[in-house]
Amino acid sequence: MNTTTLQETPLSRFWQRIRPIVLARPLVGIESLILGACLYFSLFANAVFWRAAVPQPLAQGTWALSLFLLVTAVHGVWLSVLVWRRTARVVLSLLVVTAALAGHYMAAYGIYIDADMVRNVLHTDWREASELAGGDVLLSLLAALPALFVIWRVRLRERTWARTLGLRVALLAGMVAIALAGVLPVTQPLTAFLRNQREVRYLVTPANVLVSLAKVVSEEPPGRTRVQLPIGEDAVRAPGAGMRKPRLLVLVVGETARAANWGLNGYARQTTPELARRGVLNFPHVTACGSSTEVSLPCMFSPYGRAHYDERAIRGHQSVLHVLQRAGVATLWRDNQAGCKGVCAGLPVEDLHARLDPGLCNGTRCHDGILLQGLADAARRRAGDQVIVLHMLGNHGPTYSERYPPAFQRFTPVCETSDLGRCTREQIVNAYDNALGYTDHVLAGAIDELARLPGYDTALLYVSDHGESLGEKGLYLHGMPYSIAPREQVEVPMVAWFSEGWRASAGLEAGCLRRVAAAPHSHDDLFHTLLGLTDVRTALYRPDHDIFLTCRPGQ
Repeated sequence: MNTTTLQETPLSRFWQRIRPIVLARPLVGIESLILGACLYFSLFANAVFWRAAVPQPLAQGTWALSLFLLVTAVHGVWLSVLVWRRTARVVLSLLVVTAALAGHYMAAYGIYIDADMVRNVLHTDWREASELAGGDVLLSLLAALPALFVIWRVRLRERTWARTLGLRVALLAGMVAIALAGVLPVTQPLTAFLRNQREVRYLVTPANVLVSLAKVVSEEPPGRTRVQLPIGEDAVRAPGAGMRKPRLLVLVVGETARAANWGLNGYARQTTPELARRGVLNFPHVTACGSSTEVSLPCMFSPYGRAHYDERAIRGHQSVLHVLQRAGVATLWRDNQAGCKGVCAGLPVEDLHARLDPGLCNGTRCHDGILLQGLADAARRRAGDQVIVLHMLGNHGPTYSERYPPAFQRFTPVCETSDLGRCTREQIVNAYDNALGYTDHVLAGAIDELARLPGYDTALLYVSDHGESLGEKGLYLHGMPYSIAPREQVEVPMVAWFSEGWRASAGLEAGCLRRVAAAPHSHDDLFHTLLGLTDVRTALYRPDHDIFLTCRPGQ
């Protein structure tokens, strides 16, 4: 019998050829390893950047070569500072993995990685992160294995500190020279490119992560708890506030609901049938302060707003809820999301997202109906005027199909995976619209609760924190830099409802309310509108941003 031994198979012969290469452990200097890593990032980790910056590489050879030199030099400068012999393998491995993950999410969802996006990632809880981890992420990490193998396989040359510093200075000088070689031939088009497409720099990875992380850490040093400075210390109740019936305002902060799919705004589908039957006041032209929760939530509760946006000032100062509490209006934050981002720091909070209600919760997440449980009891625990904030899970993606109970799956088929690339746009939109329909149901339920609540004049105000991209121009999710964020990410729905008692005591006239609702508004109005609705007076109050001021006679 003719038996083919293992050594004679094609696979074994191939192994014999590559075995010396695979098992080799070449001795290299740390500077050579840094240069190799820079070339790896430029050639293999930046496909999204190259598609955006050089759409026709063969026709733009000089431009592409110049950008290649510049990207390589940028990473060279960063790595020259970060990578040293004792920590080289760990640091480079982390950067390779970071670049693989960043490249995947930029390609899959069309996102840009700036400081706000890094802040979103750092503040994302494990439930949100787990929804974004799928098999496609594993494939991206597997593609980085060759680079990781090289990093851990090579031997690093021992050198004295004096020689190491000398070579490092030479490496830095070389990187500067490479950068100049890249810039000089294309100075004019590069200047125009950086002026007109500044955001493309947020696609260069892992430099985008490093730069953004450095910015975030400089603003929020780890291990340090920022003390929020007080605002509105002069806040007092208006003289007539104690003469009327107590008021309860429920402010519902939506999540990732976009105006384009809001039924009351004229969307082709009626995604808000229950609100339509309750005759709410709809605001069709509302702009968010940011394109992500991390930006919008602190901003919309601050006196700075988008018009005077200052990230450090917003996060470093208290919110309008603190002003209300200081003036004697009780506040309560009921959360079914990932926290209030500092808006409710030091104020009463009820965390509901981990409740065990079998009809609404799965042990990890709860549907937003959980926000209505105990709402009336929470109101009764406090006397006098109060504001209760309900922070919804809403349409948080990409798993929109998990944001509503099965009974609300009106539009089919739906996308049931976090990898939106595996779904058709119809499936994605169907799941998203179903989630909006559930938001409509929860808001209608809240209105019904308030209408039945004795002892209070009640009102509800709903506004989403930001919108969402559902495949327009290849973009998904949210979080684009505000300057280039598409309207789908910054135009949000808003509705208001007032009980008959509130309307009568405040003198709100229906025709006036309809007129103010039809006008353009933004998150910048929320701070001042809340002060107006609760009759709180402070020097921070701006009447021109109080939405309902003109509808309250005598104000």
